Amino acid sequence: METYDLIIIGTGAGGGTLLHQLKGSGKRILVLERGGYLPREKANWNSKDVFQKERYHTNEVWKTNEGKDLHPGTGYWVGGNTKVYGAALFRLREQDFDELQHEGGISPAWPLKYVDFESYYTAAEQLYQVHGKMGIDPTEPFRTEDYTYPAVSHEPRIQELHDALVNDGHMPFNMPVAIRLNEADPLNSPCIRCNTCDGYPCMIHAKSDADITCVRPSLDQETVTLLINAKVDQLITSEDGKAIDYINVTIDGKPRQFRAAIVVVACGAINSAALLLKSANEKHPNGLANGSGQLGRNFMKHNSAAMLGISLKENPTSFQKTLACNDYYFGDRDFPYPMGHVQLLGKSDKGQIAPDAPFFTPGVVLSEMADHSVDWWFTGEDLPDENNRVAVIDGQIHLNYTENNLTGFNRLIATWKEVLAKIDTKHVFMPHDIYLSKDIPLAGVAHQVGTARFGTDPNTSVLDLNCKAHEIDNLYVVDGSFFPSIGAVNPSLTIMANAFRVAEHLTKTLNAL
Repeated sequence: METYDLIIIGTGAGGGTLLHQLKGSGKRILVLERGGYLPREKANWNSKDVFQKERYHTNEVWKTNEGKDLHPGTGYWVGGNTKVYGAALFRLREQDFDELQHEGGISPAWPLKYVDFESYYTAAEQLYQVHGKMGIDPTEPFRTEDYTYPAVSHEPRIQELHDALVNDGHMPFNMPVAIRLNEADPLNSPCIRCNTCDGYPCMIHAKSDADITCVRPSLDQETVTLLINAKVDQLITSEDGKAIDYINVTIDGKPRQFRAAIVVVACGAINSAALLLKSANEKHPNGLANGSGQLGRNFMKHNSAAMLGISLKENPTSFQKTLACNDYYFGDRDFPYPMGHVQLLGKSDKGQIAPDAPFFTPGVVLSEMADHSVDWWFTGEDLPDENNRVAVIDGQIHLNYTENNLTGFNRLIATWKEVLAKIDTKHVFMPHDIYLSKDIPLAGVAHQVGTARFGTDPNTSVLDLNCKAHEIDNLYVVDGSFFPSIGAVNPSLTIMANAFRVAEHLTKTLNAL
């Protein structure tokens, strides 16, 4: 059995960032990734392969609470889901860390506040080369400094919409995006501002994902070992159940065992909960670190929808993901509850539109729709509910989830339709025909959080404030599992910032070994 100082299971936003921060510790670090390196191939930028055939999603089948098959929109790669994320990296709003009344219930307060994360947000933005500009977003939390990298400019059609929104009294802003772009020197810029970024793997490695930004640079250290195609099957505790003794792993079909002084689980909120549940034993009969009964519960993924606006005016934009709006994040004059967040998606093409269009729609019509479309993404906060949970039955993941807090979210979409109709008169609206709207189904788990919430009370939380399991001395969970609530912006940056925070704690712990 090989022994290390630290084992990190998972290489996504949490695990990859944590590795980057601990790679210079001088300690022996083993990193286990159940997938391999995502291949660089022409299919990376083919919308049919990426969206219709779901080439980069797992073939794994989960179950819903109705017992139906669920094909999750997630992938197992070095870098995790950051390989195909839209690279929109937002800070949670300052109020998101406090108790917040929604129309559908209460979003609970966090045991730490925004001020406890602010410096780590800054560090994560710098590492992931987030481009943005402070002082425009009306809900922006306080910042100790501006973004290191300048905001990504709008292309003409998007600038036109931006100006129209401003003239109408709105406060749109440049979306913070993590791409390796140098607009001042485009000939030497890794990013080429293409239309195959949001949802696609980046063939030229110009997206700041956890693989390119964190994992590969860490492998230069002799003390860091990465094993791919390594699926962790179970964590085995010591006889007293107070520590992880060793872990069982299957690598290319062969069983292996590894031991470390500290074990970090960073598989994503769903798979991390599943792994701890699968590791149940006599000391932990309901799953590791589950004395509170909260492991796997309070799963959140956002209320979300993609909307395709079809205008009579052509939209030749290539890199469209540059504009966002939070004017309705906390409601409006007529609705005193949070509604949510609006941002642009990447520019769609015929291949992306086709699956959601009526089967009889001619190809030429799909092409015309794509040429005239403006693509929007909406997120609203779903509230923690202990009945929304991850369970493992006969070794298979079951995802039980019922939507909640939809009134404000639906109001956001309806309001935005009215706004666009007002500011962009060339838009033509026909419900669900010319203007397509699609709620994201349960399989859309890109924003998964909340299955092992952190807190100070072991009776109501799974992890302590350093994301260590209350009941197991050397077990940490460093991904989106720790969230007590989700807010209404993309959670990736908060996961990265928290990894910086936990890395600071683990550095001291490792030095004491």
